[in-house]
Amino acid sequence: MRRDAAGRRPTRNGGPDDDDRRDDSDRERLLQLLDRTRRQPADFPDAASLAAAGRFGADGLNRLFRLHLHRTPEAFLRRARVEAAQRILLETDRSFARAADEAGFESSSLFRNEFRRLTGLSPRAWRRLRTESSFTCELPDDFRADDCLRYLGRDPDSPVEQVRGRILRRAVRIDGRPAVLQIALHRGRAVVVVEAKHPVSTPGMARAHWIVRRLLGLDLDPAPFARSGRRLGRLARVVARRPGLRIPQTADVFEGLVWSIIGQQINLPFALRLRRRLIERAGTAVNGLIVHPGPDAVARLDYGDLTAVQYSRRKAEYLIDTGRIVARGGLMPESFPEEPATVVEHRLLSLRGVGPWSAQYVMMRACGFADCVPAGDSGLATALQRLHHLEHRPDAGETRRLMEPFAPHRSLATFHLWRMLGDTA
Repeated sequence: MRRDAAGRRPTRNGGPDDDDRRDDSDRERLLQLLDRTRRQPADFPDAASLAAAGRFGADGLNRLFRLHLHRTPEAFLRRARVEAAQRILLETDRSFARAADEAGFESSSLFRNEFRRLTGLSPRAWRRLRTESSFTCELPDDFRADDCLRYLGRDPDSPVEQVRGRILRRAVRIDGRPAVLQIALHRGRAVVVVEAKHPVSTPGMARAHWIVRRLLGLDLDPAPFARSGRRLGRLARVVARRPGLRIPQTADVFEGLVWSIIGQQINLPFALRLRRRLIERAGTAVNGLIVHPGPDAVARLDYGDLTAVQYSRRKAEYLIDTGRIVARGGLMPESFPEEPATVVEHRLLSLRGVGPWSAQYVMMRACGFADCVPAGDSGLATALQRLHHLEHRPDAGETRRLMEPFAPHRSLATFHLWRMLGDTA
């Protein structure tokens, strides 16, 4: 794993100051539109209504969504409707038909299909989270359970997760307290049980569901990338060998940020060792596992606590200082997946010790953005060298150029290239 220096985005005619002001204005209007859509998705029957409300035009809206959200307006609107329905079903006793109507669905059948596709649960099963501590999440037909478990269990000595056969046990924090998610993967479904010594609240069960979806990489559909056809070029054969490959996300964004700092400029086995030592020193024990430390626990450490277990002084500073910034509210990483990618990248790069590689890695592996390139990553560069039969390993700039044909799916392209090398970063 390695970071590199970032290149500046070229400016358009009119000068950089004019461009920056235009970009800021567009982004501010987009943020207002996103907020309104999430609160009142029924106000927007289609992408054209989004474009009209934001005064962007169809092409402008598509460009802004690709740049800032790494998704299409249609996909965002579908997600906003389902999330609104999720809130209604958990927080009220309204009928399913009324929930569908308030969330902006045209029909009950469309509501059920979209809800099931984006959550893995029927609306009725979702509402049962108010009273039950387990749920069964439907998996896509092309879900690669063995690949997923192999990835999640890549550290057999990990204190935070264990893979035994087709069962993953993962220590997490639910309702602010330690718990364990037991996830048993079967053909077409994941059976999830929340093990906790405290009664789990309805929001806690919703969070458990959210974490499971993240760990299994279920929120980024690989099908559009696989359908890219000629644009994949030589990568098409690599993708064909692993149809349905998904990118497992970290259990929460802060954990992904920690991992990106730990993994800078060291090999994977040593990075895993340092991760174990942080968890053992600052995590919370639960049912034979240890919950990954949150920002408060990391903030309470001294640099010497980490240098005593083989952290470099600089890495210890980066990690603990980041924990302290998050703990005092100077950064709220858990909101990142709902923010524009450009805003998230800017906030990450403001942290001491977080460079372009780390920012792109966090955006891809912890925020779920679909079009990231961790340029400067040695594994990615080696994979591109092999793919294109180059006599040299590409630098960061050439890596970006070689990855451009895979836009807007460069996160999945990166993951396929890593898997081509057997790299489980």
